[in-house]
Amino acid sequence: MDGSSLILNSAERTRAAELLARFTDGYENSLTSRPIAPDADRETLTKLLTEPFPEEGLGVEAFFADVVDRIVPYTTTIAHPRFLAYVQGPSNGIGAYAEAIAAVLNQNCNLWQISPAANVIERSVMDWLASLFALGPASGGILTSGGSGATKDAITTAIADRRPDFRERGLQENRAPLVLYTSDEAHRSVVKAAALLGIGLDNVRTIPTDAHFQLRVDLLARAIAEDRAAGKEPFCVVATAGTVTTGSIDPITPIADLCEKENLWLHVDGAYGALFILADSPRDALLPLSRADSVTLDPHKLLFAPLEAGALLVKDMAKLRAAFAFSKSSSYLTAIDDAHLLDYMDHGPQLSRSFKALKVWAALRTFGVGAFRTVTERCLTLAARLGTHISAAPGLELMNPVTLTAVCIRMPGRNAEAHANLLARLHEEGTAMLGPAKVNGHPCVRACVTNHRTTEADIDLLANRLTALAAL
Repeated sequence: MDGSSLILNSAERTRAAELLARFTDGYENSLTSRPIAPDADRETLTKLLTEPFPEEGLGVEAFFADVVDRIVPYTTTIAHPRFLAYVQGPSNGIGAYAEAIAAVLNQNCNLWQISPAANVIERSVMDWLASLFALGPASGGILTSGGSGATKDAITTAIADRRPDFRERGLQENRAPLVLYTSDEAHRSVVKAAALLGIGLDNVRTIPTDAHFQLRVDLLARAIAEDRAAGKEPFCVVATAGTVTTGSIDPITPIADLCEKENLWLHVDGAYGALFILADSPRDALLPLSRADSVTLDPHKLLFAPLEAGALLVKDMAKLRAAFAFSKSSSYLTAIDDAHLLDYMDHGPQLSRSFKALKVWAALRTFGVGAFRTVTERCLTLAARLGTHISAAPGLELMNPVTLTAVCIRMPGRNAEAHANLLARLHEEGTAMLGPAKVNGHPCVRACVTNHRTTEADIDLLANRLTALAAL
């Protein structure tokens, strides 16, 4: 290897390709025999942290040896069929190759002139996602790092829409405080965005939920009225389509009716649940997302794109542009308007943007939309199967309606430590990786079936082992 060059020669590229193919094939074939949650060997991890980088390069062979010997053994096996800990599934099969091609092309998806093909691919992906919810002819969106970023950008757009002088005046003047409303089951990204944007946590109203963990619209209406009477300015409601703990879907239609009546921006956090619209069973509960002003969803969840790939959809792209476009005063950012192409730097906070759309586009083209419809339906069926097992098992209690794929499981009479020990036991023996949860104040364990590799046999094995451990 030439020590002064950052380019691999032909022989080195060939060898790197061989080693990559060997690695991906070996990893795929060894998934079920790998530990789901590896033992974190502190000596190896400390060495990885502290060893100096070499002055002379070690070459391709050494890099792949490090991956196999020192990285993979201490990496969570997300692709294991019984990794059920979070709303995170394994990558689809084409994702790694699309990521490699995106890295080779290294497009900066900000100005369309310097990334025209990438630009139309992102737009086609966003138009397809918007069409799933019938958001209308003015709709569209932008790919983001994930749901948290998309939600923050949506709330930013809501502020700019409700206060057109926000850009000039900010939130510093002595004006009525803006108030945002969400439920006590909402994702932490909502309050985090409110804090980062200067709304302030004191101006976030956390509305209680009902027995099905859905936002109570009557209490939402009451809170809005009380804030108006107190001289505050309600401006946005963040509903949830798939709460992260229980998978519940807020009653979108009555919330949308109230937002329309009160002239409030309606954002729906569908990072977990919105893409279940691809399946038949939850579609009726998700079609009302067409009423939303903006929607968060995550292709790196149910489209199984490699991290990162979030998305923000908006009913009116002009409002997204109004929030994020700035005059192009820098001479090196010369833009040319085009009816079919977008300068994405004017529709979000980033200037430098990677070619995230390729991995989503590649999966839809490679496998077809029908494959994703089948997988989402199967995840729902498997979660329902686990819920049925738990409901019938002695010593176990199902803590939530299995609306989507979250299944919260409690051992009645056992404390938080006992549930933590149950999780540790399942991990250590290699049965499954689940996560902790708390439902109605009770400690639980939680399985979330958002894994396209999970089978009925995996669900039955987990259910039977949970039943046996609860009986100990």
